[in-house]
Amino acid sequence: MTIAELCLLAVVVLTIASIAPAKLSGAREFDNANPRDPGFYTSGLRARSQGAHLNGYEAFPFFAAAVILAEMRSVPQATLNTLAVAFVAARLSYVLFYLTNRPTLRSMVWSVGFLVNLAIFFAPMWARR
Repeated sequence: MTIAELCLLAVVVLTIASIAPAKLSGAREFDNANPRDPGFYTSGLRARSQGAHLNGYEAFPFFAAAVILAEMRSVPQATLNTLAVAFVAARLSYVLFYLTNRPTLRSMVWSVGFLVNLAIFFAPMWARR
């Protein structure tokens, strides 16, 4: 298994973990029988946590497709691994900036992550054959 493939798992785990602060901050009010109650995620940390969580689900499909395409098209593994780790780092920063209410930094690292994802997606064009 390659580092890039492990990064797919890392992004999934990060996406799932990003909802934890909301649930932990409202442990007494959280109703596990109704975990998607929109009233629970209305403001503050809970809303930001849910926003980071949902954005993770939005970002993952493109990242997964880009990594799989790059591996199928024989992009040099070191290049792909480096880009995939950079994407995970951008996503981790994104979640941290989202949770700590730093919207400008959050938007900046989101843009970096998107550019890294584009680099992965287009890497087969630059790969040696």
